[in-house]
Amino acid sequence: MLERLEAIYNRYNELNDMLISPEVISDIKKTLEINKEQSSLKDSYEAYLEYKQTLEDLEVAKEMANDPDMMEFAKEEIENLTVKKQELESKIEILLLPKDPNDEKNVIMEIRGAAGGDEGNIFAGDLYRMYSRYAEKQGWHIEVYNEEEGTAGGYAQVEFKIKGDAVYSKLKYESGAHRVQRVPETETQGRVHTSTATVLVMPEAEEVDFELDMNEVRIDITRSSGCGGQGVNTTDSAVRLTHIPTGIVVYSQTERSQIKNKEKAIKILQTRLYDLKTQEQEKALGEERKNKIGSGDRSEKIRTYNYPQNRITDHRINFSIMQLDRVMEGNLEPIIEALITEDQTRKLKGE
Repeated sequence: MLERLEAIYNRYNELNDMLISPEVISDIKKTLEINKEQSSLKDSYEAYLEYKQTLEDLEVAKEMANDPDMMEFAKEEIENLTVKKQELESKIEILLLPKDPNDEKNVIMEIRGAAGGDEGNIFAGDLYRMYSRYAEKQGWHIEVYNEEEGTAGGYAQVEFKIKGDAVYSKLKYESGAHRVQRVPETETQGRVHTSTATVLVMPEAEEVDFELDMNEVRIDITRSSGCGGQGVNTTDSAVRLTHIPTGIVVYSQTERSQIKNKEKAIKILQTRLYDLKTQEQEKALGEERKNKIGSGDRSEKIRTYNYPQNRITDHRINFSIMQLDRVMEGNLEPIIEALITEDQTRKLKGE
């Protein structure tokens, strides 16, 4: 562990020196790359500095214990510093776990109403609102790429980008089928219905991740549909892209400008193809995808939202809390922290 920390310490300082060198200062792209790498090392670097200081303080306290006048004080210091040392070692052990290369990325999410007809669409809208509130609490920004509103409210489908600090590291566990149990507004006899909406979370593809060959893409321009506003509906501004080799189709209609809709559609298509490539790589590795918390498969039932009991349950880690009302207002942190902790525990065990 100490050898790895020492290597991180040296690399962090090396990057510091590089950032003040004239050749890097004049190269914006190189500066961004170095800043990004340094940022990924920062937590481990600072933990190592604190750990080294704790070890030094512990040695000083042990020497003080030889002085009869300082013995009691030194004994208390040794106890406190030993606990701190153990806590730092546990923290560092987690920091040194292999990182998901996509953790720092923004995400593109898609939510669809599934089983339950209108109620499934309404629940999809509730989930979109939940993630929007959570993003707002995190200081993230949301940009809608495509939306198809349900006839009774909510969404048949909504696609959006969430931009911010390490978004994928928090939301990567959300892909799958979300099930709701509640009395729909249209239910006259007070019976509880079960409906579902599906969520797909993809790390936003960058040009270095996936280079899209536009010769393999068919572009269709159509008139916007749905509740996009009268100004949107009067022009042929919606863009549909079809990736011929895979058959993947994406659609964007939220902007008045055909050019902007095309840019958004291309970003969605790049991200979908990058996600497909990532899935294929994980399948080739075999056990890695199986051992993840959730396969990321849209059909996998991951969570139940039980309104009558105000309970939300994540089935992958057998985690339940009686705070459904708070979660739907964007207080997702307890669930996400539980998922991250379980993921780290499995990695520490070598699973």
